[in-house]
Parts: sequence; C-alpha cells; structure tokens
Amino acid sequence: MRFALICLDKPNALQTRVENRAAHLEHIQTTGVVEQAGPFIDAAGQMCGSLIVLGVATRAEAEAWAEADPYAKAGLFSSVMIQEWKRVVG
Repeated sequence: MRFALICLDKPNALQTRVENRAAHLEHIQTTGVVEQAGPFIDAAGQMCGSLIVLGVATRAEAEAWAEADPYAKAGLFSSVMIQEWKRVVG
C-alpha cells in the first residue's frame, strides 16, 4: 500500500524546518519506506510543507512514521493529512 502525507508548515516556521532538515532527511533514508518526497514551495520560493509518499503495509505504519519524523517532533506542521494513495501513472 501507499500512503501520501500532506504536511503544511505553521506560519513563519522556516527556521524550524531548516534546523531539523538534516534529521528529517536521515529519517527518510534510514527507514527505507519513502518512495517519493519533497517540499511544497510558497510564492516567495520558500519551503512551506511536505509531500511524502510511503510504501507501507498499513495506515498505522504510516501514522507511526509520521509521528517519528523529526519535523513533526519539532512541531513544524500546522496539519498532517494521511491518505491512502494509488499510483496510476509514473
């Protein structure tokens, strides 16, 4: 199964994102379940959220991954939506 995490940053939280980026990227690498990931970009060209596609067996695994993300632990996000996703193209 695949789950998409749609994470939106809190306003004015770019510094929190920058300070925790290395740990977030390490989490992506070491867990081995991230199929695609990247930041959302605002009108000013700054990172303002994340889209992450996980390949996991259950929603509970996706939720656990999201909770363990250093960005989440740092309180970066104003919202996190976890939605099962079916790849059709690509």
